[in-house]
Amino acid sequence: MMERDGVVNSHAEEVAMSMPVWIVNIIKKTFPQIFTLAKLTNYPLFGQAIDRMLFEGDDIIYLPKDKVIELNEHIEDPGSVVLPSQVVDHFIEKANYHWIMDQCLCREASKCKDYPIQLGCLFLGEAAMGINPKLGRRVSRHEAHEHAERCRKEGLVHLIGRNRLDTVWLNVRPGNRLLTICNCCPCCCLWRILPHLDYRISQKVTKMPGVTVKVTDRCEGCGRCTQNICFTEAINLMDSRAVINDRCRGCGRCISVCPNDAIEIAIEVPQEVEKAIQRLTSLVDVT
Repeated sequence: MMERDGVVNSHAEEVAMSMPVWIVNIIKKTFPQIFTLAKLTNYPLFGQAIDRMLFEGDDIIYLPKDKVIELNEHIEDPGSVVLPSQVVDHFIEKANYHWIMDQCLCREASKCKDYPIQLGCLFLGEAAMGINPKLGRRVSRHEAHEHAERCRKEGLVHLIGRNRLDTVWLNVRPGNRLLTICNCCPCCCLWRILPHLDYRISQKVTKMPGVTVKVTDRCEGCGRCTQNICFTEAINLMDSRAVINDRCRGCGRCISVCPNDAIEIAIEVPQEVEKAIQRLTSLVDVT
């Protein structure tokens, strides 16, 4: 009983030390200034300080939507196909601690009208138990799966990885015990700052391993894919044809909106999904 009381008291202390709601409200109000902050990281001294404080040790992967992915290998058994969403499903199954935020801070701060504000981040790992209970709730493994599936149905894109920024604004530790799964929209996502960040920071947010995106000859230059679709500003028109640059993180939104099916995204080999899982497992212990 004494040992159990110690566990309870330890958890109570963690909650007491979690980020106060009034500070979270200040973060929301200052959210529109994130682009200014991002541009300042290009000044060496400021950029190095921000990197150490908010992004040190980060490795974050954007997962393409399942429905836009093609596999460039012949698959004998269609039932064995591994899809990007299964990276999320793997960690939900493995985790002993699941925490859903009541709201997406980015969409709430931006007063999003196109995507559900109530579909917040999903955090996995022991450190999530230190999050202020006024910001969300612990859920079962089944509820975590349901949340992830609902996010996908609403057109949100998963971002998964170790994100020091979350340990800072949530005031939880340690970083290797917190796995972030963001559910991002193109209009409000924090990571719209990627094109403006210093390269050392922006390169920590990457495509899923093995993902390739290309524009085919079916492109007619309608420009639909360039209209508030790509949050990294990775696609534009050149000589009446869509061109994708190296800012692309392979989320697949441009594929979804193209009226001519002129953009293709593929995983070169199914094993790349397992590589993504292994890469994240080496950084964060969710058990």
